[in-house]
Amino acid sequence: MDRNARNSGAGAVREAHRFDAAALDAWMAANVADYRGPLSIEQFRGGQSNPTYRLATPARFYVLRRKPPGQLLAGAHAVDREYRVITALGAQGFPVPRTYGLCVDEAVIGTPFYVMEMVEGRIFWDTTFADVPRADRPAYFDAMNETLARLHMIDPAAAGLADYGKPGNYFARQIARWSKQYREDVAAGPVAAMDRLVDWLPAHVPADEPQPRVIHGDYRCDNMIFHPGEPRVLAVLDWELSTLGHPLADFTYHLMMYRMPPGITTGLAGADLEALNIPSEADYVAAYCRRTGREGIPDLDFYLAFNLFRLAGIVHGIKGRLARGNASSAHAASMVAMLEPLAELAWTQAKRAGAR
Repeated sequence: MDRNARNSGAGAVREAHRFDAAALDAWMAANVADYRGPLSIEQFRGGQSNPTYRLATPARFYVLRRKPPGQLLAGAHAVDREYRVITALGAQGFPVPRTYGLCVDEAVIGTPFYVMEMVEGRIFWDTTFADVPRADRPAYFDAMNETLARLHMIDPAAAGLADYGKPGNYFARQIARWSKQYREDVAAGPVAAMDRLVDWLPAHVPADEPQPRVIHGDYRCDNMIFHPGEPRVLAVLDWELSTLGHPLADFTYHLMMYRMPPGITTGLAGADLEALNIPSEADYVAAYCRRTGREGIPDLDFYLAFNLFRLAGIVHGIKGRLARGNASSAHAASMVAMLEPLAELAWTQAKRAGAR
């Protein structure tokens, strides 16, 4: 089954993620303007971290994102942060869903949650944009590029997000964070390539540290909703990993699509980009640099090694949640199968950046 079939649509709420629908209905009636039941609930198939639900009423659809139940790592699944950043960026005109309300009272459905609008459009789970006519693909890539550049040009202070991240070197903090999370998640177990990266990365952090910007943290084609018939991003989704940080970390995470093969999430490595009519990696980098006023991206290989390590850390966390019984996606096991190949790919990229 391909990623589109595995992740598209919604169905019955999984047993581990069920909650009291009547309690949610009462909260919605008290806190969401113009809400009218009755309410029916389905769970989206996609997503690996925070369970996400489609709420249907006679008048409209909503989306609910919640912290998963069960034992969790400290600081993870902070849906209140997601709610804050989406609300703030929406006020700046950035394409995100409209937010309706945040609930931190665990007595309602068992964990904190928030409700936002359901944006109607297309989600592409395949980075080749196979469902788009060949002639239109450059415009879709350009839309992704422009939207991320637009995010990185927003002044965090003007958006009310000046305190959304910690001060200091972003890469050093992130490497420390993901290394700590990797080491502490004993349920997931060790991975040899991850151990090598944990040792090498901290000693090779570039000195460049620009003014921090809001960064998404997981910017890829399947975390966007595109217009049903136009190459235009209507909403960027899944802000769980967002913070203030180095914008090039965010861009090069997105750029990993060019370095990853199709078997690891979805990637373009080995694809005939000219035949597909997809911009080259160099052209894609140049377009982002032009939009953000950069002459180029020194230390590109380090940034990519870091991001591949970080992605492996995310998958390692999925493995831990699967072992603890609170993985959000029904397809978590297939993601976990990619952990060691992904970690090895991260180490290979580190060697391109000078690791021995």
